[in-house]
Amino acid sequence: MSRFWSPVVATLSPYVPGEQPKLDDVLKLNTNESPYGPSPRALAAIAAAATERMRLYPDPHATRLREAIATRYGVRSDEVFVGNGSDEVLAHTFQGLLNHDGALLFPDITYSFYPVYCGLYGIDHEPIPLDDAMQVCIADYLRPCGAIILPNPNAPTGMGLPRDAIAMLATEHPDQVVVIDEAYVDFGGESAIPLVARHDNLLVIQTLSKSRALAGLRVGFAIGQRPLIEALERVKDSFNSYPLDRLAIVGAAAAIEDEAWFQDTRLRIMASRDALSQALSALGFAVLPSQANFVFARHPAHRGGDLAAALRTKGVLVRHFRKPRIEDFLRITIGTPDQCARLIATLREIV
Repeated sequence: MSRFWSPVVATLSPYVPGEQPKLDDVLKLNTNESPYGPSPRALAAIAAAATERMRLYPDPHATRLREAIATRYGVRSDEVFVGNGSDEVLAHTFQGLLNHDGALLFPDITYSFYPVYCGLYGIDHEPIPLDDAMQVCIADYLRPCGAIILPNPNAPTGMGLPRDAIAMLATEHPDQVVVIDEAYVDFGGESAIPLVARHDNLLVIQTLSKSRALAGLRVGFAIGQRPLIEALERVKDSFNSYPLDRLAIVGAAAAIEDEAWFQDTRLRIMASRDALSQALSALGFAVLPSQANFVFARHPAHRGGDLAAALRTKGVLVRHFRKPRIEDFLRITIGTPDQCARLIATLREIV
């Protein structure tokens, strides 16, 4: 421990991101990236914006992007907040909206950045166990609390809740902020965005990293009624007035507007997911029903860590979590049909 650290630094348990290998011949199914490239319209917009005007600061309000998102989702542009990936949007949300006297509630098996943010910002929190089927049970959240955050669909399980369940949660907690993290909603889930107009306590967060294949550009957004968005803006402008650069603003806006590309690629991923789930089941895996661009599966005869290690020796990367209840599961990103076929062939050799 460095003697120059602030006291909080020594208490932090940082988030550990998925491995980004240096070799090109590795089959990378460990970080839920899209197997398909970004919208050609997005790439063209980025190329067109790479001019001498890069010497100028970008629009601090990212007006072009906020207007595109507002049009796509049927809200006002001042009900949209954008940030440097949904992780930054989440960070501002934890600091600006989720730090209250009562405990923040979220699932015990979920996106592992949530407890990291709680440690960073000193937020009291209470993990709520998933049920025996590894699902979020809304009834468990109908208790006194400071705020609630739920990923829907959940990660790493991939299972989602219907919109009616989110509406019940927001209705039962009118005086607490309810945040729905929809990183994977475009792969079969029901978005809570239509609920925002009648619930002033509801904030919905999405990312362009998954269904729009812009993980390398780092763009996320939140939609909520104006007071919630203003809170995020106040935090942002006290931290970094320019979180999105010129390329990110125009590229993300073009991706949002390219509905045909979005629909085609997400449906292809969903079809590959269903086929992969069937193929894994045929090999003896128990596969949780997924509404995400990954599956969560375990084999009754093999430890998860052993399977992940064996796959790695054959050039296939998947995600393994050394945590209670899920240590024998693998989280497997959906690849192209050829990539999924390679994974299945490799697993057949192993199991």
